[in-house]
Amino acid sequence: MRRITVVGSSGSGKTIFARRLAAKLGVPYLELDGMFWDPNWTQVDDETFRARADAATAGDSWVADGNYARARSIVLGRADTVVWLDLPLRTCLWRILRRTARRVRTQEVLFSGNREAWRRHVGRDSLVWWLVTSHGRKRREYHARFFDPQPEFPHLRVHRFGSSAEAQAWLASV
Repeated sequence: MRRITVVGSSGSGKTIFARRLAAKLGVPYLELDGMFWDPNWTQVDDETFRARADAATAGDSWVADGNYARARSIVLGRADTVVWLDLPLRTCLWRILRRTARRVRTQEVLFSGNREAWRRHVGRDSLVWWLVTSHGRKRREYHARFFDPQPEFPHLRVHRFGSSAEAQAWLASV
Protein backbone atom coordinates (compact mmCIF):
# COMPACT_ATOMS: atom_id res chain seq x y z
CA MET A 1 0.00 0.00 0.00
CA ARG A 2 1.84 3.06 -1.25
CA ARG A 3 -0.66 5.07 -3.29
CA ILE A 4 -4.10 5.20 -1.71
CA THR A 5 -7.21 7.10 -2.66
CA VAL A 6 -10.14 7.58 -0.32
CA VAL A 7 -13.54 7.91 -2.01
CA GLY A 8 -17.15 8.20 -0.89
CA SER A 9 -20.10 10.54 -0.77
CA SER A 10 -19.81 14.08 0.47
CA GLY A 11 -19.87 13.96 4.26
CA SER A 12 -18.57 10.39 4.46
CA GLY A 13 -15.39 11.50 6.24
CA LYS A 14 -12.93 11.21 3.34
CA THR A 15 -10.76 14.14 4.31
CA ILE A 16 -10.34 13.31 7.98
CA PHE A 17 -9.77 9.63 7.22
CA ALA A 18 -7.25 10.37 4.44
CA ARG A 19 -5.32 12.84 6.61
CA ARG A 20 -5.11 10.33 9.45
CA LEU A 21 -4.04 7.52 7.12
CA ALA A 22 -1.37 9.70 5.48
CA ALA A 23 -0.03 10.75 8.88
CA LYS A 24 0.04 7.16 10.09
CA LEU A 25 1.90 6.03 6.96
CA GLY A 26 4.17 9.08 6.89
CA VAL A 27 3.25 9.93 3.29
CA PRO A 28 1.93 13.10 1.62
CA TYR A 29 -1.77 13.90 1.88
CA LEU A 30 -3.36 15.11 -1.37
CA GLU A 31 -6.65 17.02 -1.24
CA LEU A 32 -8.33 17.01 -4.64
CA ASP A 33 -10.73 19.76 -3.51
CA GLY A 34 -7.73 22.02 -3.00
CA MET A 35 -6.57 21.30 -6.55
CA PHE A 36 -10.02 21.94 -8.03
CA TRP A 37 -11.08 25.13 -6.21
CA ASP A 38 -9.23 28.42 -6.58
CA PRO A 39 -9.97 31.49 -4.41
CA ASN A 40 -13.56 32.72 -4.26
CA TRP A 41 -14.84 29.21 -5.01
CA THR A 42 -13.70 29.46 -8.61
CA GLN A 43 -13.45 26.09 -10.34
CA VAL A 44 -10.29 25.56 -12.35
CA ASP A 45 -10.59 24.36 -15.92
CA ASP A 46 -10.22 20.66 -16.62
CA GLU A 47 -6.73 20.99 -18.10
CA THR A 48 -5.40 22.81 -15.03
CA PHE A 49 -7.07 20.39 -12.64
CA ARG A 50 -5.75 17.34 -14.44
CA ALA A 51 -2.25 18.87 -14.55
CA ARG A 52 -2.40 19.51 -10.79
CA ALA A 53 -3.61 15.97 -10.09
CA ASP A 54 -0.97 14.54 -12.42
CA ALA A 55 1.85 16.42 -10.70
CA ALA A 56 0.59 15.60 -7.20
CA THR A 57 0.21 11.86 -7.85
CA ALA A 58 3.55 11.45 -9.65
CA GLY A 59 5.24 10.50 -6.37
CA ASP A 60 5.88 6.99 -5.11
CA SER A 61 3.55 7.25 -2.12
CA TRP A 62 0.56 9.36 -1.13
CA VAL A 63 -2.97 9.33 0.21
CA ALA A 64 -5.52 11.32 -1.80
CA ASP A 65 -9.15 12.08 -1.13
CA GLY A 66 -11.85 13.10 -3.55
CA ASN A 67 -14.25 11.90 -6.23
CA TYR A 68 -13.54 13.99 -9.30
CA ALA A 69 -14.39 12.20 -12.54
CA ARG A 70 -12.14 14.69 -14.36
CA ALA A 71 -9.07 13.20 -12.68
CA ARG A 72 -10.33 9.64 -12.15
CA SER A 73 -8.10 8.07 -14.79
CA ILE A 74 -5.04 9.74 -13.26
CA VAL A 75 -5.73 9.09 -9.58
CA LEU A 76 -7.23 5.60 -9.83
CA GLY A 77 -4.81 4.68 -12.58
CA ARG A 78 -1.85 5.41 -10.28
CA ALA A 79 -3.36 4.24 -7.00
CA ASP A 80 -2.77 0.73 -5.75
CA THR A 81 -5.44 0.86 -3.02
CA VAL A 82 -8.90 2.39 -2.65
CA VAL A 83 -10.67 3.02 0.62
CA TRP A 84 -14.38 3.43 -0.12
CA LEU A 85 -16.29 5.03 2.75
CA ASP A 86 -19.76 3.75 1.86
CA LEU A 87 -21.72 5.33 4.68
CA PRO A 88 -25.51 5.72 4.83
CA LEU A 89 -27.11 8.86 3.42
CA ARG A 90 -28.43 9.95 6.82
CA THR A 91 -24.90 9.83 8.30
CA CYS A 92 -23.41 11.85 5.44
CA LEU A 93 -26.23 14.41 5.53
CA TRP A 94 -25.91 14.91 9.29
CA ARG A 95 -22.13 15.34 8.95
CA ILE A 96 -22.47 17.93 6.18
CA LEU A 97 -24.94 19.98 8.20
CA ARG A 98 -22.85 19.75 11.38
CA ARG A 99 -19.59 20.51 9.54
CA THR A 100 -21.10 23.46 7.70
CA ALA A 101 -22.52 24.94 10.90
CA ARG A 102 -19.09 24.68 12.55
CA ARG A 103 -17.26 26.16 9.56
CA VAL A 104 -19.69 29.06 9.20
CA ARG A 105 -19.54 29.78 12.94
CA THR A 106 -15.72 29.63 13.18
CA GLN A 107 -15.04 31.13 9.73
CA GLU A 108 -12.62 28.24 9.14
CA VAL A 109 -10.37 28.87 6.14
CA LEU A 110 -10.41 26.01 3.64
CA PHE A 111 -8.30 25.35 0.56
CA SER A 112 -7.33 28.41 -1.50
CA GLY A 113 -8.53 30.73 1.26
CA ASN A 114 -12.19 29.82 0.76
CA ARG A 115 -14.75 29.84 3.56
CA GLU A 116 -18.11 28.14 3.70
CA ALA A 117 -21.32 30.13 3.85
CA TRP A 118 -24.90 28.95 4.44
CA ARG A 119 -25.94 30.19 1.00
CA ARG A 120 -23.75 27.48 -0.56
CA HIS A 121 -25.92 24.88 1.24
CA VAL A 122 -29.36 26.05 0.18
CA GLY A 123 -31.02 25.33 -3.17
CA ARG A 124 -30.28 23.12 -6.14
CA ASP A 125 -26.61 24.16 -6.37
CA SER A 126 -25.90 23.19 -2.77
CA LEU A 127 -23.80 20.40 -1.34
CA VAL A 128 -26.87 19.10 0.51
CA TRP A 129 -28.85 18.85 -2.73
CA TRP A 130 -25.88 17.21 -4.46
CA LEU A 131 -25.60 14.61 -1.70
CA VAL A 132 -29.31 13.78 -1.65
CA THR A 133 -29.53 13.44 -5.43
CA SER A 134 -26.21 11.66 -6.01
CA HIS A 135 -25.70 9.31 -3.03
CA GLY A 136 -27.51 6.30 -4.48
CA ARG A 137 -26.14 6.81 -7.98
CA LYS A 138 -22.56 7.19 -6.75
CA ARG A 139 -22.93 4.06 -4.63
CA ARG A 140 -24.04 2.06 -7.70
CA GLU A 141 -21.22 3.54 -9.80
CA TYR A 142 -18.56 2.67 -7.22
CA HIS A 143 -19.88 -0.84 -6.85
CA ALA A 144 -19.77 -1.32 -10.63
CA ARG A 145 -16.35 0.32 -10.94
CA PHE A 146 -14.71 -1.77 -8.23
CA PHE A 147 -16.69 -5.02 -7.92
CA ASP A 148 -18.33 -5.92 -11.23
CA PRO A 149 -16.95 -9.04 -12.93
CA GLN A 150 -14.81 -6.76 -15.11
CA PRO A 151 -13.85 -3.82 -12.89
CA GLU A 152 -12.71 -0.60 -14.52
CA PHE A 153 -9.45 -0.62 -12.53
CA PRO A 154 -8.61 -4.29 -11.90
CA HIS A 155 -5.22 -3.53 -10.32
CA LEU A 156 -6.76 -1.85 -7.27
CA ARG A 157 -7.16 -3.41 -3.83
CA VAL A 158 -10.48 -2.07 -2.57
CA HIS A 159 -11.51 -1.75 1.06
CA ARG A 160 -15.21 -0.91 1.40
CA PHE A 161 -16.50 0.25 4.78
CA GLY A 162 -20.20 0.67 5.55
CA SER A 163 -19.66 2.40 8.88
CA SER A 164 -17.21 4.73 10.54
CA ALA A 165 -16.47 2.05 13.12
CA GLU A 166 -15.36 -0.38 10.39
CA ALA A 167 -13.17 2.26 8.78
CA GLN A 168 -11.58 3.26 12.09
CA ALA A 169 -10.89 -0.35 13.02
CA TRP A 170 -9.12 -0.87 9.70
CA LEU A 171 -7.15 2.36 10.16
CA ALA A 172 -6.05 1.23 13.61
CA SER A 173 -4.80 -2.04 12.12
CA VAL A 174 -2.68 -0.38 9.42
